[in-house]
Amino acid sequence: MGPTQFDIKDSIAVITLNSPPVNGLGHALRTAIVEGIQNAQSNDAIHAIVITGTEKAFSGGADIKEFGTSMAIAEPHLHTLIHLLETCTKPVVAAIRGVCMGGGMELALGCHYRVAHPKASLALPEIKLGLIPGAGGTQRMARVIGVEKALNFILSGDPVPAIGFKGSALIDAYFEHDFIEQAIAFAKQLVVDKKPNKKIRDIKIEYPNYESFLQFSRNTVKTVAAPYPAAVKAIDAIAAAITQPFDQGLASEREYFMQLMNTSVSRAMRYAFFAQRGTSKIADIPSDTPLREIKKVGIIGAGTMGGGIAMNFLNIGMPVIILETEQEKLDKGLGIIRANYENTVKKGKLSSEKMQQRMALIETTLDYSTLKDVDLVIEAVFEELSVKETVFKKLDEVMKPGAIFASNTSTLDMNKIANFTKRPQDVLGMHFFSPANVMQLLEVVRTEQTAKDVLATVMKLAQSIKKTPVVCRVCDGFIGNRMVEQYLRMAGFLLEQGATPPQVDKALENFGMVMGPFRMSDLAGNDIGYAIRKRRMVEQPNLKYSKFADVMCEAGRYGQKTGKGWYLYEPGNRKALPDPELDAMLVKFRADNGLTARKISSEEIVQSCIYALINEGCRILEEGIAQRASDIDIVYLTGYGFPVYRGGPLKYADEIGLYKVVQKLEQFYKETQDDFWKPAQLLHYCIAKSTSICGS
Repeated sequence: MGPTQFDIKDSIAVITLNSPPVNGLGHALRTAIVEGIQNAQSNDAIHAIVITGTEKAFSGGADIKEFGTSMAIAEPHLHTLIHLLETCTKPVVAAIRGVCMGGGMELALGCHYRVAHPKASLALPEIKLGLIPGAGGTQRMARVIGVEKALNFILSGDPVPAIGFKGSALIDAYFEHDFIEQAIAFAKQLVVDKKPNKKIRDIKIEYPNYESFLQFSRNTVKTVAAPYPAAVKAIDAIAAAITQPFDQGLASEREYFMQLMNTSVSRAMRYAFFAQRGTSKIADIPSDTPLREIKKVGIIGAGTMGGGIAMNFLNIGMPVIILETEQEKLDKGLGIIRANYENTVKKGKLSSEKMQQRMALIETTLDYSTLKDVDLVIEAVFEELSVKETVFKKLDEVMKPGAIFASNTSTLDMNKIANFTKRPQDVLGMHFFSPANVMQLLEVVRTEQTAKDVLATVMKLAQSIKKTPVVCRVCDGFIGNRMVEQYLRMAGFLLEQGATPPQVDKALENFGMVMGPFRMSDLAGNDIGYAIRKRRMVEQPNLKYSKFADVMCEAGRYGQKTGKGWYLYEPGNRKALPDPELDAMLVKFRADNGLTARKISSEEIVQSCIYALINEGCRILEEGIAQRASDIDIVYLTGYGFPVYRGGPLKYADEIGLYKVVQKLEQFYKETQDDFWKPAQLLHYCIAKSTSICGS
């Protein structure tokens, strides 16, 4: 079967889009639709046309395989196709089920009539790629649902059920049962009733005092979406719909679309879109690798991480056994899980019935033998190798053959942990990020002996629990924490040289980081970094750190958990407040160590910390710890609050220019004599080959 199926039913042509998985509007599908319309137009026995898709997808929009290539705009391009639909002399009905998004939504808007299943999912999500609709979406949507609703719909980019547009001119009829038959009957009735071919372009927009609304919208997006130029351009396109004739408005929309395509923001967001979908591709593991069956999961540890991890599986209806060393710890852990679900119920995002169903899936135990039938066990105990050894040796004694062993370790050697068992091929790391039931990122750590089917199974399972899995090899800290250690190390040196925690945090938050390094450390607990630094003194005695962080921890300033850290915290309030006591400690530390404070610019702060991420990320690639640059960027976009509009540390390096990055790294090395600042060989290689790190 080709990209479309053409049928004639009772004088109605039915063109069914058939380009899996989501009927992406690639060149082949566009061509086939055009041929179908032309065939129907020239056949006197055909009186009307119905365009539909599968039960799951009318059309998901542009074919992402063609994105950014010449095929995306090759004739017939989407504008040509929509013009053909709109000018067809026979009624054209879009019959919408499943997803109808982006270009698919614009295709439907070009038809004379639209019928939909009430639960069909409609969206114009281009804003999430740093773009606006480019094939009439802004011009037509403003005419069929109204200016304000259209702008909100476009700016959110989120899907809305078709029934949500009831009462507007967008959907002419809703059908739940016998959908295609009902759509055909609707088309036949149009012919019987001699209904005109409605063109959305002919609808006049009546919106008095539109200037005030548009100015209010511009003021709002400047505050909320300042780094994203697409938001302003969306308002400009809606303004064109109000003030310009349709064809002129269409031309304005296209001009804005092309302007946005060339921005660094859209390049970064499109890169992130593809990067996130590419993390599951593993070079040496075929897509048809047989998977192990996972029906029940064991969790070792009922603490914050263990409970959060358990919730991921409860949310998809999978039974979980939680093991602890004491009943009191189990009871406390269950209480936290229940409280989390109760908060979700209060927000109206979960029914009480579903909460009870999820809680009923939990079994608790103090006995390892209870885990004998689980298919996967995830250890989430104290970050100490000897503790992990005890746990894995006990698990090895009781778990059934073929079960998968996983550790939630964030820094420890997974090869050593795997060898605590007699079946290291069944062991890998599953590093969740806190809070584990919320954070999207999952680092999947592949040991030297992890079996391919084990890795493939966990990658698929990660997607089932709505995580973004990124594969990495074994090294201290894996991808994320190995890089963030250097980021935090440089932030510490900036304090020695004259900066303050609020100054450093503000500079990096203005750059776009969700949270600066010192606020982040207070949230995670400064004692964690303290323990790592003590371990580093033994393992890497030549690695330098600012000693002030140790002074602070030795004063009991562990962050939010103690009410004091890099900032001061009032009881029951997580707002970070500047602390004069900390400032005085810092001044004394500099004086005691013969350090002279100097003025440090925001630019230097950003370069010190962000270039540290870039350099270490390049080394991770050189060593083969990560498969590809985009995987490293996804770790930072989904787990560490790096701004999506910059694409990740390595994409950002490509955007600003690798030669500029290397020049600054060499300057830092000359000033500090810290070997870390020697530019990674990958940077020199890319410059010599006139290529990018990210391959785009």
